[in-house]
Amino acid sequence: MDIEIKLSVTTLDVQHCIDWVMSPECGGIDVFIGTVRNATKGKAVLRLAFEAYEKMAIKELEKIAQQALDKWPVQKILIHHRTGVLQVGEIPVIIAVATAHRDAAFDACRYIIDTLKQTVPIWKKEIFEDGEVWVAAHP
Repeated sequence: MDIEIKLSVTTLDVQHCIDWVMSPECGGIDVFIGTVRNATKGKAVLRLAFEAYEKMAIKELEKIAQQALDKWPVQKILIHHRTGVLQVGEIPVIIAVATAHRDAAFDACRYIIDTLKQTVPIWKKEIFEDGEVWVAAHP
């Protein structure tokens, strides 16, 4: 079982992520790509800023990946997350999971993104024309 975890200030490469989880043993690959949307609660979003406590974030992401491996028959897990300022349309997070069958891939991928948002010390600030706000994972 393989795991790739990365925090980066540079653009995330979707194709690399998909290629990395490809495996002849895996018939199901689920990929979650989070993008910066242009509005939240009816307000126009100009950009987002992400900050992380990197050492702790990596450790927590590794823990989440291991939990997914323990719960589902997963072959490969990739979790990449950006930090820094991202514009509308840019990608802050990619999660890719490869399993023999699709159900496990879907379940593990959803578990990873949901748990990441709850437990990993990565914080998101939404910037609007009239101000900014730090966003809780689940308001």
